[in-house]
Amino acid sequence: MERAASTAADSLLAPASNSPPATGSPEISAVIPVYNEVESLPEVLDELEEVLESTRRSFEVILVDDGSADGSGAWIEDRARRDPWTRGILLEKNVGQSGAIAAGLSHARGRIVITLDADGQNDPASIPALLDALRDADVVSGVRAHRADSWRRRASSRIANVVRRAAIGDTITDVGCSLKAYRREALQDLPLFVGAHRFLPALCQFRGARVVEVSVHHRPRRRGVSKYGVGNRLFRGIRDLFGVRWLKSRLLRHKVRSVTHE
Repeated sequence: MERAASTAADSLLAPASNSPPATGSPEISAVIPVYNEVESLPEVLDELEEVLESTRRSFEVILVDDGSADGSGAWIEDRARRDPWTRGILLEKNVGQSGAIAAGLSHARGRIVITLDADGQNDPASIPALLDALRDADVVSGVRAHRADSWRRRASSRIANVVRRAAIGDTITDVGCSLKAYRREALQDLPLFVGAHRFLPALCQFRGARVVEVSVHHRPRRRGVSKYGVGNRLFRGIRDLFGVRWLKSRLLRHKVRSVTHE
């Protein structure tokens, strides 16, 4: 999902809950930030649930409405009432994609967290490949092998990815692909901030997480309009690099050798 710039003040966002999933919690939590995507939601949810059911794992779908003005929030509430797998989170106002993802992560109960957009460009059929790769990794980041976007969008992403890797030293090929899978523990205590959604795999990698990449299918947008352009995507992302570079140098890293009981 592409989205408009945040209208809220730039503030720290709450990290995912440290509490382990309660007994009976689903194995998979799919977190989808939503901003004015009411036309795409029915098809996206139907496809996603069909794929997740095929994995034979328990799951939940968390839809986070980021202050939509097109009826997306009402649609999510109705879907959640009718669908036992769907949980809705309606934010008071638009806070941006990072804030919506942070809200979804804080409510996710699964041992595995999958993120994807609500515009239908991320193909849920690629999720089983991510889950297979997660067996030997902590984070699986999707790579859009054949992007169904304009040349301008592809070019800006290519430049941003090259600059980002040079500036902060991560190995992520396609950070703009929202289709990703995480082990829950890889996200715990992760410092989140406005713009963090672009750097989640890199931040996990900096803390020692095993990150792998998988090619995923990318589709043309069939409904709705994109909320991002070069100005609010490329240049804001480059600005955020300075903060992430500083954060990388200050991250706390430790490994517990043993724990004794009092």
